[in-house]
Amino acid sequence: MSTAAFTQLHVLISLVALLAGAVVLAGLCAAKRLPGWTALFLVTTVATSATGFLFHSLAFGPPHVVGVISLVVLAITIAARYQFGLAGKARWIYVVGAVIAFYLNAFVAVVQAFQKLAFLHPLAPTGSEPPFAIAQALVLVLLAVAGFVAVRKFHPPAG
Repeated sequence: MSTAAFTQLHVLISLVALLAGAVVLAGLCAAKRLPGWTALFLVTTVATSATGFLFHSLAFGPPHVVGVISLVVLAITIAARYQFGLAGKARWIYVVGAVIAFYLNAFVAVVQAFQKLAFLHPLAPTGSEPPFAIAQALVLVLLAVAGFVAVRKFHPPAG
């Protein structure tokens, strides 16, 4: 597979993970399980994190660190959901893990948007300018608030 085709596949998987993650987060905030969306979110988020390691790189850098963190969080999240069935502490561990995994995917999406989209790149060519920082802060605050709401509202029966 060419690098361009692999990149397109990786981006498509990432976009599906983001969409599914948004649906799952809305479900968590509404105290709904959404098992199909949850499975899609978790599988595509693992896939986007794992495929990120397959891009050519000269050194282990920040994208790899985010990928490792994401995969560790996802392993714990998947265990809380499927092995422990959301019983006891597994409920909030699952919710927090799902929100963190979604946040990491969104964080990378913002980075990529500012690097690759012609209308955003001039606003933050190095990724250290205020528009980039504001966008990342908004994502962090929105997902932190949604995560707080989800932890408080999501109380499904174990199973």
